[in-house]
This record gives sequence, structure tokens and C-alpha cells, in this order.
Amino acid sequence: TESTVITGVDIVMNHHLQETSFTKEAYKRYIKDYMKSIKGKLEEQRPERVKPFMTGAAEQIKHILANFKNYQFFIGENMNPDGMVALLDYRGDGVTPYMIFFKDGLEMEKC
Repeated sequence: TESTVITGVDIVMNHHLQETSFTKEAYKRYIKDYMKSIKGKLEEQRPERVKPFMTGAAEQIKHILANFKNYQFFIGENMNPDGMVALLDYRGDGVTPYMIFFKDGLEMEKC
């Protein structure tokens, strides 16, 4: 019998993330709105996180935009337009993947 082996990045496959695409300008518009949304949620729920989030996110976004061509973009399988877009890149070896998520945009779930 023949078996089919599907390979890919574990977190993408395990969470059924869907690849999407952005131009640099479209990503700038998206991330500006997304950061505003997360800031609003933090102001309501965890005000002590607003300043560290905004500072850290601004630094990370500068890095993302400077290396924009390196990233692949992923969203959840439900394609929620208000959800976070996760970014995938590879370490210097070109083989080892890593993903970027904004911690304050994640929601904890009990397993």
C-alpha cells in the first residue's frame, strides 16, 4: 500500500493555520488596526500591560517591516478578520522555522 506523508511546520498543521498574503502597505494598515484593538482590550482588562505591549510591539513591527520579504503570514482556519496574523520565518540555517505571535493578543484556553 502507498502511504501519503504530509510534512510542514507543526504549529501550522496542528492548529490548521491558513496561509495568507499581504503587501507591505496592507500589512501596515492591518497591524495598525490590530494594535489599536489589543491596546483597547488591555486598557480594560490589564492596564499594567499597555505600555510594555505598545513599546515591545513597536520594536517588533519595525523589525518585521525591515525584513518583510522573509515572512509568510498565517491566520486561523475560521479566517476571523479581527484575529491575529502569525508570521513564519526561518533561522539563519534556512531550515529551522519560527513563528511570531503577539503575546498580549493570545487567549488562553484550558486543555
